[in-house]
Amino acid sequence: MSTTVTDATVPPLAPTTASSTLRVVRASRLPNWLTPILAAAGLGLLAFLPAFAPQSETALFVNVFVLLTMALMWNLLAGYAGMVSIGQQAFVGLGAYGVLIFAKSGMEPVASLPLAAIAAAIIALPVSLLVFRLRGGYFAIATWVVADLAMQVIDSISAVGGGTGENVPGLSSLSPAAFGRVTYFAALAVVALALAASYGLLRSRLGLVLAAVRDDEVGARSAGARVMRARRIVFVVAALGCGAAGALLAVSQLQVQPASVFNVQWSAEMIFATLIGGIGTLEGPILGTVIFFVLQQNLANDGAWYLIIFGSLAVLIAIWAPKGIFGLIDRRFAISLFPLGHRVEHLSRPASAPPAPVAANPTSSRGGAVGAAGPPA
Repeated sequence: MSTTVTDATVPPLAPTTASSTLRVVRASRLPNWLTPILAAAGLGLLAFLPAFAPQSETALFVNVFVLLTMALMWNLLAGYAGMVSIGQQAFVGLGAYGVLIFAKSGMEPVASLPLAAIAAAIIALPVSLLVFRLRGGYFAIATWVVADLAMQVIDSISAVGGGTGENVPGLSSLSPAAFGRVTYFAALAVVALALAASYGLLRSRLGLVLAAVRDDEVGARSAGARVMRARRIVFVVAALGCGAAGALLAVSQLQVQPASVFNVQWSAEMIFATLIGGIGTLEGPILGTVIFFVLQQNLANDGAWYLIIFGSLAVLIAIWAPKGIFGLIDRRFAISLFPLGHRVEHLSRPASAPPAPVAANPTSSRGGAVGAAGPPA
């Protein structure tokens, strides 16, 4: 989709033999129709993966989908809304315990995934009223405090197992192969919805507001953008996605413990994946999640070197490539699989006739002066 703006409505400063046309297009060299085709092809390929892949690999993909969902949500928060949260594990844990509570009440655990995610989003609304009073580092610490408080509250409720947690009922009767397929397709559905929702949101009017806030919050407010409303919507959507990821953890592990699902490690991993891949893009969290699991699978047995390499890579990327690895690719080749930004193309066309003279100091229909036009003295 493109928008064409000509200079026909702008009084010329001097007679010219040619005029320019400005065309606003998506900032990618790839055609717009390629995105849905690639997305459908990738989704179809992943849908057929359980038919020829061993169960151990499908279980690994479940973990990949869980982390990718979290990274996409954190990218919305920090990459577009400018809110750096280190307490998203609060909603991961709430989503996991939502599945446990619904399953104990007799509901099928997989069927309770949407309800658990919605419950996490509902809780995020009053939380936003508190943490949005703070900015910058204070906001980040406040989200961590909220996550720790949520863990302490859950830890004190004996009905859900207290500090030791409980097993999730309802799926123990399935065979290992059937259980693996159920969890895999549930995780695939969640990550596909998270990616589609992020893409649709960022291409909407709300996405334009978020882009303006990210680039210049003061300017966005001056232009009339409802910054607080946009940020609250993103905060609730991110809680919804992280709640769905936590619900997937409960279903795939069949056990929920406060120390596990409320662990700050979840925030660390989603932040790492987003920053390494490229914050402020949809391709960045995807690439960062792939890099994270490739390193994890190859370095997990190397002891302390595992953490040293992860930390060193994060520091190097933050210093030398602050927009992440995909940011380097995009800057070099201007290729985006999920184009969100815009660029202006200048086109030239010959003028059909000399422009009509414009009177000096014209006035608008309201009687105010618009300004003077004509050749420079």
